[in-house]
Amino acid sequence: MTPTTGKKILLGLSLEQLTQLAEELGMPRFTGKQLAGWLYDKRVTSIEEMSNISKANRERLSEHYEMGRSAPVTSELSKDGTRKYLFRVRSGGLVEAVFIPDGDRATLCISSQVGCKMDCLFCMTGKQGFKGNLSAGEIINQVLSVEESAELTNIVYMGMGEPLDNATNVLESIAVMTSSWGLAWSPKRITLSTVGVRRGLERFLSETSCHLAVSLHNPFHEGRLELMPAEGGLPLEQTLEMIRQADFTGQRRVSFEYIVFEGVNDSRAHAEE
Repeated sequence: MTPTTGKKILLGLSLEQLTQLAEELGMPRFTGKQLAGWLYDKRVTSIEEMSNISKANRERLSEHYEMGRSAPVTSELSKDGTRKYLFRVRSGGLVEAVFIPDGDRATLCISSQVGCKMDCLFCMTGKQGFKGNLSAGEIINQVLSVEESAELTNIVYMGMGEPLDNATNVLESIAVMTSSWGLAWSPKRITLSTVGVRRGLERFLSETSCHLAVSLHNPFHEGRLELMPAEGGLPLEQTLEMIRQADFTGQRRVSFEYIVFEGVNDSRAHAEE
């Protein structure tokens, strides 16, 4: 629900949720499928554009709901073709999405929270403090609203926030991206990066087949704890055990992210571990 209008948001809702809201508003069940088509296939930006829904039903829908689409506040293009977008979310906060071209790959790095609770020593977002979770719609809006939306080949949840600290909304956004009624992307085009949040990781591993990237940065417990306080909540060894027990057959993969800090995590012992 938006604080300014009091209306609920359509973007980010599943086919089941769209069907339910259609019935609640006295519309035929099949209106849910029509709504999904307009939101995620045709990618319209207003309810008025939904031409196969009657005018009366569009008006009824508009009384209670709005699209949830919003253009970026700013965009900044770098010499290498990378473009950084800034989006204002309904809480009033700002989040970034970054378009990264690389040969035949066109990747969008998206945010899942305003700020972050994880307080990693090397991360600027954590220093802002935590200011709120993004809804599934606010996550999807980043994907649909950048200039390069139609040419995207990959999505990475590596922007602001810890995705698995906002697991429900992130998983709902992944469902929109990968379902046949949604954007119909292959899960193999999506990678999620995490420091390791137990319940969120359990759900991500069991409910999706997207790629996983573990924010590692130190293979030793004490050293990682100094860099990343979240190590205290879910130690690396437990994270690895959860990954070992998950299904990584087929093309699903796990990778590890490692920033080298001179004199901190760059010894032979770190490399061998």
